[in-house]
Amino acid sequence: QGLAPAGPPAGAGRRRPRPGLTSPPFGPLQVKCVEVVEAYIERIREVNPLTNAVVKDRFEEALEEARHVDELLSEGPSDESLEEKFPFLGVPITVKEAFALNGMPNTSGLVSRRNVIATSDAVVVSRLKQAGAIPLGVTNCSELCMWYESSNRVYGRTNNPYDLQRIVGGSSGGEGCVLAAACSVIGVGSDIGGSIRMPAFFNGVFGHKPTTGVVPNDGQFPNARGVRTSFLCTGPMCRYAEDLEPMLRVMAGPGVRKLKLDEKVSLEKIKFHCMDHDGGSIFVSPVDKEILQVQKKVVEHLEGELGIQVRRVAIHKMKYSFQIWSAMMSSKDSDGQEAQLFTDLLGDHGKPVWPLWELMKWLVGMSSHTFPAIGKSEEPKKLVKLNPGGNAKLVSMGKSLQDEMETLLGPDGVLLYPSHPTVAPKHHSPLCMPFNFAYTAIFNVLGLPVTQCPLGLSSEGLPLGIQLVAATYNDHLTLTVARYLEKAFGGWVFPGKA
Repeated sequence: QGLAPAGPPAGAGRRRPRPGLTSPPFGPLQVKCVEVVEAYIERIREVNPLTNAVVKDRFEEALEEARHVDELLSEGPSDESLEEKFPFLGVPITVKEAFALNGMPNTSGLVSRRNVIATSDAVVVSRLKQAGAIPLGVTNCSELCMWYESSNRVYGRTNNPYDLQRIVGGSSGGEGCVLAAACSVIGVGSDIGGSIRMPAFFNGVFGHKPTTGVVPNDGQFPNARGVRTSFLCTGPMCRYAEDLEPMLRVMAGPGVRKLKLDEKVSLEKIKFHCMDHDGGSIFVSPVDKEILQVQKKVVEHLEGELGIQVRRVAIHKMKYSFQIWSAMMSSKDSDGQEAQLFTDLLGDHGKPVWPLWELMKWLVGMSSHTFPAIGKSEEPKKLVKLNPGGNAKLVSMGKSLQDEMETLLGPDGVLLYPSHPTVAPKHHSPLCMPFNFAYTAIFNVLGLPVTQCPLGLSSEGLPLGIQLVAATYNDHLTLTVARYLEKAFGGWVFPGKA
């Protein structure tokens, strides 16, 4: 079963009226930063024994930082607006453990790195801290961030707050979980195959994969190398759509100039396109009926409320999403540099890893690696060597698809596409359908900005959602549509409410 406690703590500046009250309060909520941070700490202590999302906390440091915020505010207004200088002043955040957060572990779930403690902050973490945010701790991920169940031999497994028997997704699964369970306000995730969007979908929160190259990836392990630097994205995760844009501005820093976040968007002028599924790939599951139904409701709402026509499209190459992603992930970059082998990453801070030997050890419970990690260590290089010609054709198909998508979407288009073919699966079941992540992964190799938007709960009480896709540097379109759909469909739903 999922979580069903009394309720979430008071958010940073957000209140909900008590039953029977129809008018909003007259003034802003006046609480001390220490009180807000204490509320979130208490919430984590209440929930984390069930979810195992926060793997290392920094509560004492966070409370000290909150006291400094209260001292700053007690001094009265300064010459420069505090809101402009510190847009996230006093806001509790959490950070995916794969990112360096000074004083916190930075293992990415790898046993050989269990003693690695970060001595500095990743660039995006530093920027959020400079903007006033207060980190509460780091959250769980899959081993080496390359699987879509957040489980490893260092911290164990994270459980979905809507149903503890189900996965939180990966690799930013702890982050999606901690936000959904109201244990944090905003969070930092990374995404090379859907690692922001899948956890956001499975946990019913918002997640944004920015246009490639806008937000720096520096300071995370493992970081991308070779051609994969064009596919890995760092981005924001949160419960409320309105937080995505200010987070993106801070995380991108000077890179935000590449985007059009200051442009006013008219929803009626957006050209909406809709695709119900990938065309029937044999490698992935059919899309669940309830996911198709809620996507249909989105189309009907847009057409009914905005007076527009949503165009149904069938992009043939999407059927080969998994093959294209795999081929492009294992290809050489423009300088001829090969992608880093997963086996090499597994051996970080330790001895070389021999996959077959690790598999034998795993079968008797003696391996320090998870089964998905052992399996992936043999995957990409062999595929390329077995069929180099076919691999080259798939890379060419990917580049052709990229051109096709850019032409289709143009400067004012948004594509509606499932976030995943199924709702949050039960633990271990992704091993039976390991390629379902292709629904998110294809957009990494295409470089397109994508926002995952929650759309209420299924009949089983599990989150539903949709991906909003735009052409490169048009992140402002998907962020605007996400805010609109949040108002129309309710956004995040507190676990235990259903």
